[in-house]
Amino acid sequence: MLPRYLYLHVPFCTRRCAYCDFAVQATRDAPTDDWLRAIETEWDLLARDREWSVPLELETIYVGGGTPSLLGGGAMSGLAESLGRHAVWDERAVEWTCEANPESFDAAVASGWRAAGVNRISLGTQSFQEPVLRWMGRMHGSEGAARAMGTAREAGFRNVSIDLIFGLPTRLGRDWEADLDRTLELEPEHVSLYGLTAEAATPLGRWVREGREELADEDRYADEFLLAHRRLTEAGFDHYEVSNFARPGHRSRHNTAYWAGVPYAALGPGAHAFYPPVRRWNVRDWQAYEGALKQRKLPVDGEETVSEQDAALERVWLCLRTDAGYAIGDATPAQRDLARLWRDRGWGTVDGDTVRLTPEGWLLLDRLAVDFAAAGEYASEAQPARAPH
Repeated sequence: MLPRYLYLHVPFCTRRCAYCDFAVQATRDAPTDDWLRAIETEWDLLARDREWSVPLELETIYVGGGTPSLLGGGAMSGLAESLGRHAVWDERAVEWTCEANPESFDAAVASGWRAAGVNRISLGTQSFQEPVLRWMGRMHGSEGAARAMGTAREAGFRNVSIDLIFGLPTRLGRDWEADLDRTLELEPEHVSLYGLTAEAATPLGRWVREGREELADEDRYADEFLLAHRRLTEAGFDHYEVSNFARPGHRSRHNTAYWAGVPYAALGPGAHAFYPPVRRWNVRDWQAYEGALKQRKLPVDGEETVSEQDAALERVWLCLRTDAGYAIGDATPAQRDLARLWRDRGWGTVDGDTVRLTPEGWLLLDRLAVDFAAAGEYASEAQPARAPH
């Protein structure tokens, strides 16, 4: 099966946030032309490597980072031209998302992207509170996200997502409910929430190890997650995946493809692709990535073949993380017992042959998925249940 979903990574940021573990290089001036040339070269090499004899028919394009808005307003037109060498898409039907930081998303970027065919924006807001933004290393200030939203609307974007981070250190005095209120005032079509984690290789990870910083405890983390669930669903959003909320008709089609376990292609430093059963990822360093391409070599850092057992566990985990749930028609008796236990404890619901986790259950997702895997053999034909309308 040919991939119909494409991710592209932009590794450039003005500065690296203390919690960031992505493939990022800090720079004041993003080398847009170099990035476009590198992407075009990798795209050509990848098409030859995968022996794609026909153009890919793309349903989604997702440009993430890093900070894609640093590339400027003309970058997406150049990208569309390069992608057109090996892909086609219906401009009326494709979902083309670009991530943007509020401070670099100006009218020129917005209008240039819109003209190129971008129709969805993901704003890296994280918070609206100045002390919190300073601690994170964010540069857009308390009103930056509102300005960026206004810019997006003026350019004609009618599908805008706002990213927020919760579970911050208590000492910051962050008013999580106030951030949720401000988000709702901006009337986005989509909201993504991410719980703060201290990855080992980041400055935040070092601060936590040295005892200089302390993350929110489990109770505060859970309270903030559940508060967000209540506030956003009361406002009309569907909580359709652990971290994601959407107004009707505005679920992320690109991310939904990830959760469905279908093939997807990827370009750029650190980008991960999935050509079942092979998962492949690129080198993270921009110079190493660009250097490999100048030698006409794919910048692959590694790959793995997903075993049947691992694929079965992933299928359960991916299904349970969405409101589609997991179809248990072929589950073992032990698995059905687990599903009933989750229901009794408020962690899930059982509707016919489908088990779905509640927000309380999503807080335990990793554990519950592993428990379900350990409860019996998986039927190879098990598939995600159809998401409710």
